[in-house]
Amino acid sequence: QVQLVESGGGLVQAGGSLRLSCAASGSIFSINNMGWYRQAPGKQREMVATITSGGSTNYTDSVKGRFTISRDNAKITVYLQMNSLKPEDTAVYYCHVLAYSRGSYGNYWGQGTQVTVAS
Repeated sequence: QVQLVESGGGLVQAGGSLRLSCAASGSIFSINNMGWYRQAPGKQREMVATITSGGSTNYTDSVKGRFTISRDNAKITVYLQMNSLKPEDTAVYYCHVLAYSRGSYGNYWGQGTQVTVAS
């Protein structure tokens, strides 16, 4: 129904930057919230940043001032600009969207992209 393709992860030195992208496709009527979550080894998945259809954003405290979430509704894509990266940002990052597809709302997840920050 809805497919999400992530890109932009990789290995970076502490203090460096990465930009994640997530493009949605499929039978999409509309998309409400879009966001990024992450899961580090041995830890639960946590919300990193979310953005509503109106552009309101929310961040977990540990990334405020360093990460910026944005979206391009025409391209059905959400971005996460990550600056001043720290080793504790190392995790698999997952894209999430709440989309209206084929008559109902559903939560959809990307396959995940690895972000590794070396000290």
